[in-house]
Amino acid sequence: MTDSRHALIIANDRYADQGLKKLEAPAQDAVALERVLHDPQIGDFEVEVVHNASADLMRRRIQGFFNDRRRADTLLLHFSCHGLKSESGELYFAASDTEPPLLAATAVASQFVRGCMSGTRAGRSVLFLDCCYGGAFSRGSASVRASGEVNVLESFAKDEPASGRGWAVITASDSMEYSFEGNELAENSAPRPSVFTHAVVEGLETGEADLDADGNVSLDDLYEYVYRHVREQNPHQTPKKAAELQGELHLAHSRRGGIKIVAIPSPSALRAALHSDDFLTRQGAVTELCHRLQRPELPVAEGARQHLGEVAHDEVQPLADLAAGALSEIRLAPSPDRLDFGRIPRGSTPPKQSVIMQGPPLARHCVVQPKQPWLRVDPTRNGMEVHVDTTATGRLSGDIALKGVADESVIHVEAEVTPADGAPKPEPHVSDDSTTPKPRPEDKRRTVVIDSSRIPSKPEEPPKTAEQQKRTDGTTPSRRAPALAGAALALAVTALAMLFMTIQRGVVAVVARADAGVTGNVEDNIREHGALTPLIVCLITGAAALVAGAFARHDLGARREHYTKQAASGTQTLTSVAKGLAIPTLVLAVLAGIAYLVGSAQW
Repeated sequence: MTDSRHALIIANDRYADQGLKKLEAPAQDAVALERVLHDPQIGDFEVEVVHNASADLMRRRIQGFFNDRRRADTLLLHFSCHGLKSESGELYFAASDTEPPLLAATAVASQFVRGCMSGTRAGRSVLFLDCCYGGAFSRGSASVRASGEVNVLESFAKDEPASGRGWAVITASDSMEYSFEGNELAENSAPRPSVFTHAVVEGLETGEADLDADGNVSLDDLYEYVYRHVREQNPHQTPKKAAELQGELHLAHSRRGGIKIVAIPSPSALRAALHSDDFLTRQGAVTELCHRLQRPELPVAEGARQHLGEVAHDEVQPLADLAAGALSEIRLAPSPDRLDFGRIPRGSTPPKQSVIMQGPPLARHCVVQPKQPWLRVDPTRNGMEVHVDTTATGRLSGDIALKGVADESVIHVEAEVTPADGAPKPEPHVSDDSTTPKPRPEDKRRTVVIDSSRIPSKPEEPPKTAEQQKRTDGTTPSRRAPALAGAALALAVTALAMLFMTIQRGVVAVVARADAGVTGNVEDNIREHGALTPLIVCLITGAAALVAGAFARHDLGARREHYTKQAASGTQTLTSVAKGLAIPTLVLAVLAGIAYLVGSAQW
């Protein structure tokens, strides 16, 4: 975000007047909203919070917030408090010292806020109103008699502000009637203000409000997300929006659109080779793209991935299979994809477990997003470390979402936080966020990027012996895939040698047939010089090379955790070379066999 962005959060939950009910949500909502708006990876706002302020201080802060701004500025004002309606029908925002009979003097009028918005030079101003209208008065309060409806947007959406490029107002609810039964407020007549702000925070923090998955949360995206979320939680509460904006207003960044890497196109000579009329030239180009896909420079690898995607869809089957096999190696492969922390004492040092991301650098590059606030992820050189918060007891179950350049994956996490010695019994199963440990203000970032190309590499260690490579679970790294890959390469080389032998003997047989004149028979010459035997061996060994390579790749993908990094890399290299040799060898051998069957009967 290049423009200057400022936010003012006003949260009032305690009131001197006994007739105004205390609110539970504003304080915690202000902390959560400040966190996501201030996070440079999400909102990137400069945030100020005003908590339980007097009406005079609120007016000073609001006017100061809108004054002395520039056209490039974006301003966001958030109210979380009681909303009151005067006898004349004007909307007021309650301050800590508000006296309901003296609203004009002790509360902040909506027209004052609108006047500040209209007079600012800021390019865009956004107002969020998470106000409780129906539930403002305690039982027996006779301070104010409410009548009619609170039409919130009418106080702001009468006409366009005099300056600036635009404004927008989103309310938690509108047209909320006060509902009294005698002197008692009717039960459930007022929505909980926390539903609205919780939806705003969740939509921005998780990126789920990025409905069009373009990497940004626009005002329209956020409103649609909040509207659906609030209606699901409380069907009697309907958020409303009014806006006069030029263009689209982006309120936050989002990783929901997945990884986007600006690709470096492959060299022009390589692209030209992909469109050559010669099959072997195109095959060489595809093989080179497969090598570029393994490069640690992510833009280079991404450029190769895009070209290989075109080959996999548009080329002949052998080359399409070669491209598809290379592309399958860059899918997300977390190991393990399920973590169980077992029983953890409450208040203990947060435990951690490591997850290794398999494959080349492009496959390891991903966005990691914990879905629950008690999960934290830190990137490492080869993957990530997963931490569990131990501040509250109960059984925890959650997921970590991974988004890569090619696909998505999930790591499931289980844990049970038990009471420390002498503590009360554990609470029941943690099924929602109300009993789940809340994210602390200092936890500024829940979404992280695993990017091995930017993490300094450690000095290479000397090769380990088989005994040193034994796993902690007592197993030894498997050698099956490398052995199969080596066999595939040996078979492919054998097939190529047999093809050369076939061609050599075939040429000698054709020359002998020409020397024999009209009495000669090419079929007899070919059998005499033994050209068929190496041809048959070539076909068998070439096919066997492809089968062995396929088994090696399958075993490597299915049991990745059983192989060291060197073994996996060696297997991929050997199978790629074997496939590159075997496919053209088989094609030429089949063509030679067809030529023999057709020509022997006519010559």
